[in-house]
Amino acid sequence: MSRILVSNDDGIDAEGIVVLERIAKTLSDDVWVIAPELEQSGASHSLTLHTPVRMRKRDERHYAISGTPTDCVLLALKEIIPVKQKPVTLVLSGINKGSNAADDITYSGTVAAAMEGTILEVPSIALSQLTDDGEFVRWDTAEHHAAPIIKKLLQQGWPAETFINLNFPNCAPDEVKGIRVCSQGKRRVSVNLTGRIDLKGRPYFWLGGERDNTAIKSGVDVEFLHAGYITITPISMDMTDRSTMEKISAAF
Repeated sequence: MSRILVSNDDGIDAEGIVVLERIAKTLSDDVWVIAPELEQSGASHSLTLHTPVRMRKRDERHYAISGTPTDCVLLALKEIIPVKQKPVTLVLSGINKGSNAADDITYSGTVAAAMEGTILEVPSIALSQLTDDGEFVRWDTAEHHAAPIIKKLLQQGWPAETFINLNFPNCAPDEVKGIRVCSQGKRRVSVNLTGRIDLKGRPYFWLGGERDNTAIKSGVDVEFLHAGYITITPISMDMTDRSTMEKISAAF
């Protein structure tokens, strides 16, 4: 029987992680939920190094962690779950409220939890649900399609230094056009900075706002996702640019 760790970056009380726990329980009856106590969106693959990380046990298999998604997976696999008795065989991170495609993966705490699982030698999948940035989220789409996709991925397998980035489109379950296994894309740069002045006359900024979802090249995750497809992108932890390495090596 498999043992699954569920984590996220939206926080342990987020609706997406409740959905993901239900999905995980269709795959195993040994599911642990260890996630940030508070929202950690945009935390990327960061560790908490300058303040203590605290864990709060909610019940036998649910723990809230004061740190980042990376902290959560690290504590789960190294401290909380008795892995010597029975190892964790799968890390599922999400389901994120909002997609994690193209350049998003470099900022995403959801993706980072899957990265940490991969570093600790556990097969890992990050799951995200595209939204229109409103309150209504199509969790039913991810819940309907996720389990059979995860089963098929596990049957196929993937390399030890790779994790899977899985995104669901913003449409009803029966309106999904299909599945595309595709490359990570790139968006047009569109980070909005809004400057304001506080009550003491000092400037401050809000980062965020609407993003440009135009893909710079075709046949990639962000393009297929916004066209109504589920996207599956294998992401390698080895970020070496080998062709450039060979070119630079020739100069030395």
